Amino acid sequence: MLDGTISQTGRIWHQVHLTVSANGHSHSIPFLVCPIGNTPAILGMTWLTAEAPLIDWQQGLVTFPEQVQIASEEEADSDPLADLPPQYHEFAKVFAEEEFKVLPPHREYDIAIDLLPDAKLSPGPIYGMTDAESKALKQHIDEELATGKIRPSTSSAGAPVMFVKKADGSLRLVVDYRKLNDVTHKNVYPLPRQDDLMAKLRNAKLFTKLDLCWGYNNVWIKEGDEWKTAFRTKYGLFEYLVMPFGLTNAPALSNTL
Repeated sequence: MLDGTISQTGRIWHQVHLTVSANGHSHSIPFLVCPIGNTPAILGMTWLTAEAPLIDWQQGLVTFPEQVQIASEEEADSDPLADLPPQYHEFAKVFAEEEFKVLPPHREYDIAIDLLPDAKLSPGPIYGMTDAESKALKQHIDEELATGKIRPSTSSAGAPVMFVKKADGSLRLVVDYRKLNDVTHKNVYPLPRQDDLMAKLRNAKLFTKLDLCWGYNNVWIKEGDEWKTAFRTKYGLFEYLVMPFGLTNAPALSNTL
């Protein structure tokens, strides 16, 4: 049996090879046929050792690590501009990862978080997380500290954090700023109407789409308001120095820039 004990339900009748599919992965597995009660099948240590699945015991999920192919030195592109049209070469650094990690200077449009009169902020709960989520949270905090986007905090506030799964299955950290947003003075600067945007595209033949990578993080929090963005985790209390996702006035400010 799985734990090394001898089956008490009867002798082994046959051995068969069956193909088992799970999460898009197919495996040819040898099975020993014997009576084991109401359990359809048992995947033993031989299979666990061979396939090395990732098991989330709390959620009852089994996933398989992706096979990652590491490019050899010969396969690496020696010229990063090779696939970029010549007219865009002077703007290449705008899209470089090194530039993305550099924070902009403080400007006149740093976002202020103005609270309603007599508003008070209280700390929220710390939600439970799986081992995978805890690891992702620690990695996120370390990266944000290294780039200067957050810092340790002594704030009396503290929003809770959680993870949601994106369409590709990866995790996205969400800071629950609902309590902060409820007591924030609203910026009602209008967002563009969709029909107006579509009208501007009438008779157009060439289209360009650009996405600002973590665009909100290019705007600083107004000095003195950082404590209001504090979030609580199992690894400590931190606050944002740049505009995070989830603030009620972030979309309006983004459209004024």
